Order: sequence, then structure tokens, then C-alpha cells
Amino acid sequence: MAPDRAETARAITRGLVVPCYNEERRLPIEALRTLHRLRPDVHLFLVDDGSTDGTFALFERARSELGASSVTAHRLQRNSGKAEAVRIGMQTCLARGASVVGYADADFATPPEEILRLLSILEESTYKVVLGSRVLRLGSDIQRSPVRHILGRVFATLASNAIDVAVYDTQCGAKWFRSGEVLDHAIDRPFGSRWVFDVELIARLMGRLGDQPHWPDEAFLEVPVRAWRDVSGSKLSLPSMAGSLGELGRLWLKRW
Repeated sequence: MAPDRAETARAITRGLVVPCYNEERRLPIEALRTLHRLRPDVHLFLVDDGSTDGTFALFERARSELGASSVTAHRLQRNSGKAEAVRIGMQTCLARGASVVGYADADFATPPEEILRLLSILEESTYKVVLGSRVLRLGSDIQRSPVRHILGRVFATLASNAIDVAVYDTQCGAKWFRSGEVLDHAIDRPFGSRWVFDVELIARLMGRLGDQPHWPDEAFLEVPVRAWRDVSGSKLSLPSMAGSLGELGRLWLKRW
């Protein structure tokens, strides 16, 4: 169930959700400091997805250092998966009045400066959604292993075809959304996908999965990030890759 929008928690205007599961060693607190220094109006909503390490203690450290008005440390009682952690975080930010909400990966492979650049692009435009995209090109600093790049391109092609959307990169960990009925409806129920919830969210927002409130394709913008780097310790594995392909197949079937 979505949180009550009339809850008494401190109101926010911009919310960035950072889902974490056992990320004590990978969540860079310096990235949180940078986000706060550059855009103190962006509230950092840190979601601990049932971690068994010191992740939540790190959250509390960030909250103590940056202030309760800038950081929320939210703990899920059990591990529910990244998709649910992001969904609950976004719902809560919207319930607290955020007009713009986004999410980023815990390792901040997409640097804080790029995450905020995407936010500025959304704020200065009429787009409803701005997605980061990892495009290796001259003038960019995209540090990605050749194997992961090839696998990523194969996955992206399959994802694009599964939901019939000309999207280059659904999995880049930097996305921003405007609030409204369409977003509320898109996240009012758990995702059916554990590994490819990003694809499912885009499909819901674009009306690819049935008759529901949605935004036109022209409301979406994909922006190549200028910097991105592989961070060791990723939870990507062969079982997760197999699960991702299965979920794409189910989305394809649902669309049809």
C-alpha cells in the first residue's frame, strides 16, 4: 500500500532513492557528501533492503553528518529485492511532497555530478522522465569491461524489443521522474520483475502493458552520461542473467 500523502514527516521537493543490500563496503559516503554539497535541496532517501552487514550504520552516519532534513535512513525488515526497495522509496518521497523523484545505484557508478546534471535537464525542460545512458563515445569517460559491454548491448536490444521502445540503455543507475498520476499508478503495486524492474517501470509509464494512465513517448529523454565506471563487487551473476532473460520474455508476452 502506498504511504499516506498526509503523513507528518518533513516535506521534501526533490528525492533521490538509493537502494542498498549489504553495501557497507561499496556505498561511498563521499558521493553522498558531494550530492548534498552541490544540491542541498535533493533529499537522500537511503533504503536498507534487509542488510546483514553495517549498511544501516553507514546510513545513520550519513544522516548524522548531513542532517535529518537532508537524509532519511529507511530500513526494510527483510530482504525484498532492489525493485521493491526502489518502489517503496519512491512512494515515500512522493508521499512527502516531492515533485521530482529519482534513483541511483548504491555504488554510484554514475558520479554524483552526472546524476545532478540529469536532474537539471529534467527541471529545465518539459520532459516527464530523464534516463541516463552509457554510450561509449569521444569525449566521454565510460569505463566498462568489454565483456560487460557486449552483454549489456545484447540485453539492451532484447529489452527494447520486449517492450517495443527505442531505448538504448534501460539499466543505467541514474533516472529521474516527475510526480503525477502516471507515476503514482506505475508504482502503486509491486513489480513482477526482480531483475529487470527498470524495463517494467518504463513499460508501465509508456503504456506498453495495458490500458492505464501513461505518458507519450515524447515525454521521455535518454541522455548519454559523460562518466561511468564499473565498480567491483557487483551482484550480477549467471543466475541473475538467466532470470533477467526470463523476465524479459514474460514482459514481451504480457505486452502482446
